[in-house]
Amino acid sequence: MSVATPPTAHAPRVGPAVTTSVRTEAVQRVVKVRRDYNKWVASETMEDYALRFTPHSFRKWSELRVANTAFGAASFLVLEAVGATLLVEYGFVNAFWAILITGLIIFLAGVPISCYAARHGVDMDLLTRGAGFGYIGSTVTSLIYASFTFIFFALEAAIMAYALELAFDIPPAWGYLICALVVVPLVTHGVTVISKLQVWTQPLWIFLLVVPYVYVFQKNPGVLNELTGYAGASGQGGQFNIAMFGAAMTVGIALITQMGEQVDYLRFMPERTQKNRFRWWAGVLVGGPGWVVPGVLKMLGGALLAYLAISHSVPVDRAVDPNQMYLAAYEYVFPRATWAIAATALLVVVSQLKINVTNAYAGSPMTWPIARPTSGTSVHCAARSTLAAMTCASPTRTGPRNGRPRRARFCRA
Repeated sequence: MSVATPPTAHAPRVGPAVTTSVRTEAVQRVVKVRRDYNKWVASETMEDYALRFTPHSFRKWSELRVANTAFGAASFLVLEAVGATLLVEYGFVNAFWAILITGLIIFLAGVPISCYAARHGVDMDLLTRGAGFGYIGSTVTSLIYASFTFIFFALEAAIMAYALELAFDIPPAWGYLICALVVVPLVTHGVTVISKLQVWTQPLWIFLLVVPYVYVFQKNPGVLNELTGYAGASGQGGQFNIAMFGAAMTVGIALITQMGEQVDYLRFMPERTQKNRFRWWAGVLVGGPGWVVPGVLKMLGGALLAYLAISHSVPVDRAVDPNQMYLAAYEYVFPRATWAIAATALLVVVSQLKINVTNAYAGSPMTWPIARPTSGTSVHCAARSTLAAMTCASPTRTGPRNGRPRRARFCRA
């Protein structure tokens, strides 16, 4: 029987007749990829609880900052394109009432959605589960939402690509690639950088948006009277027609899905207290259903600018392009066509960057909620979004998933 070894720095004291061996500590090797990934996860700039439950400790921005970030999503020029299309297809009377009723429906539906998202810090997937849609129902709604963001990502990128072609003669194929890839560095840092982008670009965007309308009304005061009598390309929309009104409504009501993107920002609204309750409600209404107010105005403005472009001998199929609309309007502002093209391109690029960072951030991980995350923070979300938008396919994942709200370090469906 052996005698116990005396205690040392590596071997503790033990009882008699027991022997111990000196243990050496294994050296852990951390490769650079793993070290970089750990830094990304630990950084709140890269990891912002992408599209999941947002804890109160992370809701550090003011009500105004969150509302301004969400409100910036109203910049998308598809609104003008929708208004122009409704005007050309169904005439001004039917398009006008369809736009107003659509806006009212979206606003009323968006109030409770925005309220619950801001109050509980959850995204649309968790809202649908909590509303009783169930596991499969939430899967279907997430698929619809993902399809919306992917389609709009592609549409907005196409508008921006045409602006690059107009200003710099860049082929559309290269323009699509540029517009998709330029968003990735912005989205990789999540809502932290997106909020800064929205704040910095908001004054410039509003200025570029309002100026052409001011000059149009100043130099062509009778344009509204001419617009109200426009009966559409077919000439059959001169009077209110219930069938045309219903058809126009089906086009406009599709924009209700935009509320999902508003919710993705309202999750960061600070907790409502007795002290900030008025600011909280104002922020929720402005950042949530409030986007409909400029949205309705932009659709009506798109109808006006489309009519203006048509009156300037622009073909009907091109008059619904926002680039041609604002080019026709900026020709009232600048005496030289070069300046008008430059102003139009700047407006389009700023508007499309503001909305496409939202499309990429909101739609990147919105695949089906039947899967477990495989990787990533906002870096992975942005890359997946670009690939999905360019291929019109949603990334797939495998494995079960726990649906309870918890901190999301991964892109979850």
